[in-house]
Amino acid sequence: MAGIFDQGLPQTPANFEPLSPLTFIERAASVYPDHPAVIHGAVRRDWRQTYARCRQLASALVRQGIAPGDTVAAMLPNIPEMLEVHFGVPMAGGVLNALNIRLDAAAIRFMLEHGEAKALLVDREFVPVIREALEGMTSPPLVIDVDDPEFDGGEALGKLDYEALLEEGDPDFDWIRPGSEWDAISLNYTSGTTGDPKGVVYHHRGAYLNAVSNQMVWGMGHHPIYLWTLPMFHCNGWCFPWTITAAIGTHVCLRKVDPVKILSLISEHGVTHLCGAPIVLNGLLNAPAEARATLKHPVKAMTAGAAPPAKVIGAVEDMGIEITHVYGLTEVYGPVTVCAWHGEWDALPLDERARVKARQGVRYPMLEGLMVGHPESLEPVPWDGKTMGEIFMRGNTVMKGYLKNSAATDKAFKGGWFHTGDLAVQHPDGYVEIKDRLKDIIISGGENISTIEVEDVLYRHPAVLEAAVVARPDEKWGETPCAFVTLREGQDQVSAEDIIAFCREHLAHYKAPRTVVFCELPKTSTGKIQKFALREQARRLDQ
Repeated sequence: MAGIFDQGLPQTPANFEPLSPLTFIERAASVYPDHPAVIHGAVRRDWRQTYARCRQLASALVRQGIAPGDTVAAMLPNIPEMLEVHFGVPMAGGVLNALNIRLDAAAIRFMLEHGEAKALLVDREFVPVIREALEGMTSPPLVIDVDDPEFDGGEALGKLDYEALLEEGDPDFDWIRPGSEWDAISLNYTSGTTGDPKGVVYHHRGAYLNAVSNQMVWGMGHHPIYLWTLPMFHCNGWCFPWTITAAIGTHVCLRKVDPVKILSLISEHGVTHLCGAPIVLNGLLNAPAEARATLKHPVKAMTAGAAPPAKVIGAVEDMGIEITHVYGLTEVYGPVTVCAWHGEWDALPLDERARVKARQGVRYPMLEGLMVGHPESLEPVPWDGKTMGEIFMRGNTVMKGYLKNSAATDKAFKGGWFHTGDLAVQHPDGYVEIKDRLKDIIISGGENISTIEVEDVLYRHPAVLEAAVVARPDEKWGETPCAFVTLREGQDQVSAEDIIAFCREHLAHYKAPRTVVFCELPKTSTGKIQKFALREQARRLDQ
C-alpha cells in the first residue's frame, strides 16, 4: 500500500541515477586533472590524460561495432592498458572479460566462446597461447595487439594496434551510461569444482559498492599510491581499479611480480598500499637484504587466501608492512569480509595476534548479510568458535549469477543466500574463521585450483588406477596440489616425476601437483574416497 511519502514524489534524472564506478574517473579528471594517475616504467599520465584515453577507447570500440552488452576480452598483465579497459570497455556499453594470463589455450578458448567475445586485447607476451586458443573457433573475436614498452620481443597477432585504435577514438566521447545499475559490467570465470569454468557476471551497482567498501575498510583516505601486485584479471583486481580511482590515487603498474622490483617501486614512488596472496609477502621477506633495506616508510598490505603463518606475519610487520586479512570469492567481487582490527589486540603476543589476524572476520560495510549456518537448513550455528557450518552471504555485492547456467545459479542462491561452499565457525565476537572447503578448492598463490580438474588429468595417465587431489600446506604458496595415486598392476616403474610431468603437459603448470604419494586410497564402506583423511596425511608430510 502506498504511503504519504510515495505520493507526488517522482523518481527523475534529478534525484536518481544508476550507481556505476565509471563515474569515479569522470570525477577524478574533473576535480584533480593534474594528479598522477598512472606510473609504468617511463610512462607518466595524469587523470585528465587517463580519462581521455578511456573515452577514446570506448569511442573506438563503438566504431569497431561493439554494441551494448557485447563482451570484450583482455589478455593483459598489470599495465596501463589493463586499467584503461576497466573503464573504456563498459563506457562503450561492453562487458569486460579479463582473462587469467596463466591459463592454457583450451581454457581460454572455452571462455572466449562461452562469453561470445567480440573483441580481444592481447599483450605480445601471450600471443602464442592466444593463437592456439583461436585455432578452430568458428567466430573468433577481433584481435587488438597491445605493445608494452616494458616487454621486449613477441609478435603481433591482430590487424589492429591499441595505440592506433585509440587515435581513431574521440577523447570527448559522450560515453554510454548504464541504463540500469543491474547492467553487466564484467565477466569473470571461476574454476569451480566440476565441469567447465563458470562465468560470473558482475553488475555496475555491485562494482561501485565493493569499490567503496575497499576504501572504507582499509582507511585509504585521499591520494593513496597503490602498487599492482595483485593481478587485475583476478575478480577485476578485487575492484581496486575503481577503488583507487575513486580515491584519486596513483596506480603504479607492475608487469610481473618480482620481490626486488616491488621493493624498488615502493621506495621510488612512496607506495602506500598493495594487495596480494601470502606468497607475495613471503617473497618480500626472502628478497636480498639490500633490497629489503630500501623500505623506509610504512606500507599497508591486504592479503587473502590461505592465511600466512604466524612467523611470516610477524616478520612482514617487522619490515614495516601492516597486514590486513580479507576473504571473498569471485562470485562476490573479491573480498567482502575483513578481519577488522581492534586496538587492544596490538598488545597480544605475536602467535596470538597472528591467530586472530588469520580469521576471515566480519562483513564489509556494503555486504548486507554474512552467516555461518547449516548447509541444508540454513539455520545459523552457535557463535561458539567450534560448531562448523557453511558461510552464506547476501547483498548487493553478490554476482548477478552464472552466465548461461541457470541450474548453477539457482543452486548458489537457494534459500535466499549465496552458498559459498566454505566451511567455517563463528566466534563469540561474531568473527568468522574458515576451517575447510566443501568444494575442495585449492588456493595456491591466490589462484583457485579445482581438484576435480587435476584428478581428471591424472586418470588419463595409462598407469593410474585411482587418484585423489587435496591441498598440501605450503609456506611459499599457501597451498599446493598433492596427488594421492594408486598405480595399475605392473606399473611400479612409474615415478612421481613422471606423473607431475604428464600433468604439466595437460594443465596450466600452476595446477599440476607438486607432490605425488603412491598408496591405496582410503574409502568409506560405499567406496567414496575419504578426502579428509588424505588432507590430514598431506599436512603430516612435513612432520
